Amino acid sequence: MKSDPKDCLYCQNNETLHNLMIEIAPLSVSRVFLFKEQTYRGRCLVAYKDHVNDLFELSDEERNAFMADVTRVTRAMDKAFHPEKINYGAYSDKLSHLHFHLVPKYVDGPDYGGVFQMNPGKVYLADAEYQEMIEAIKKNL
Repeated sequence: MKSDPKDCLYCQNNETLHNLMIEIAPLSVSRVFLFKEQTYRGRCLVAYKDHVNDLFELSDEERNAFMADVTRVTRAMDKAFHPEKINYGAYSDKLSHLHFHLVPKYVDGPDYGGVFQMNPGKVYLADAEYQEMIEAIKKNL
């Protein structure tokens, strides 16, 4: 399904987006966000700067720049939170704006060894805790 930028929460930068996540920083060709739902401590999302429906629509140069942004964020997440593994999710069934879910997994944490839940709705933090996580990521970007 291809979505219209007028209906895209990333393009519209709307209240729905800000209820789900907090923007951390712009990157070379994307934006990085911290998920407010923190069942997976340090979970982030990287969204491409323009409304692109799928990875294959990018030129090689654009794709490489986007994947460099994704890698930059996962390196920062690894340094900040020390997960055992980071899972990558590129789902776009209902919202086809190119984005990657970056989900840290911990040996004794939720769903280790399995698929992460999109929005478990269990763990929300105080504003100061979100800010502390954002600063830890920014420091390592």
